[in-house]
Amino acid sequence: MDQITISDNSYIQWVSQLSKRYHRSQIKAAMKVNREVLCFYWSLGRDIVTLHAEAKWGSKLMKNLSRDLKAQLPDATCFSETNLLYMKNFYLLFPMAEITPQLVEQIDNIDNDLITQQLVEQLGVDIFAIPWGHISRIIDRHKDNPDAALFFVRKTLDEGWSRDVLLNFLSTDLYEREGKALTNFKNMLPETSSDLAQELTRDPYCFAFTGVTGKHNERALKDALLNNVTQFLLELGTGFAYVGKEYRLQIDVKEKFIDLLFYNLQLSCYVVIEVKIGEFDFQDVGQLQGYVVAANHLLRKEGRDNPTIGILICQSKNNTLAQYALEGSNQPIAISEYDLQRLYPTNVEGTIPTIAEIEDSLNRRLNSKDEL
Repeated sequence: MDQITISDNSYIQWVSQLSKRYHRSQIKAAMKVNREVLCFYWSLGRDIVTLHAEAKWGSKLMKNLSRDLKAQLPDATCFSETNLLYMKNFYLLFPMAEITPQLVEQIDNIDNDLITQQLVEQLGVDIFAIPWGHISRIIDRHKDNPDAALFFVRKTLDEGWSRDVLLNFLSTDLYEREGKALTNFKNMLPETSSDLAQELTRDPYCFAFTGVTGKHNERALKDALLNNVTQFLLELGTGFAYVGKEYRLQIDVKEKFIDLLFYNLQLSCYVVIEVKIGEFDFQDVGQLQGYVVAANHLLRKEGRDNPTIGILICQSKNNTLAQYALEGSNQPIAISEYDLQRLYPTNVEGTIPTIAEIEDSLNRRLNSKDEL
């Protein structure tokens, strides 16, 4: 029998809608399975801690528990000694003190779609919504720092980080760097956008992915940044879109060229970035202010774009000098440094470094600092 093709538009739209609904159901199913697995891991970790299991049943508890669970559940692959320790530390990061007894009871009866939402309200973030591989990497780095751990959980959720991107930012101390630039945003921007603009800054910016070492000039550094534009955008943060390098502005009979021009989708504004290889000085802000004003006049569309902001990224800065310059500025400006030496994977989408490799690199950095 010949195949009959239905060309009616309503039928085609219906098939398309069914396809989208199916994909959404698959995603929801996967997320629910992930939530239930993580709830179980958390509850197992809770049992180890609250039952004082290691003190009660001996120092080899993890080894024995791993063996006995594997015997009872031969198809399960999650009960290695290492994973059991991760489960314990997962609970210790988000302990019972932060979760009501009612929620603990619900976790024990996991077939409940409301668990996640209630935990969101209780903890401020859905710790059961990201993959276990992400959770274990966060535990590796921040098992004693719940605030930092929640920061990376939230970032993973908000920005859809893969595990290698998460590792990337764990290893470059993003928690300590984000939102730390010196700025005048609170004075120069509306309250509704100043906090978000501040959060989108970093100090220092990690430019180790450029491969630039030793003596370098501004052109070489800028070229290296744009030759690695994916990593550059990743380092800049959420919502940045690249517009142009040495972007030309025609001001009457004069031509001016912006180092690097971006647009931030979250802030709905142009972002002028100037990169300086030397130490910050007053005149650097004066030049950047001029570019910001010109961008507002020539590029910004009223009703579409918010006021342009400027970010000056220099090799080093005196914070007092930078603060004085910001107080004298009438445009929203941020001043940060860049760092070429921090740990950074050479290929963001490539092979994920092992935990041992990361720890070895971190130890070498710490030892080198101790020797100074």
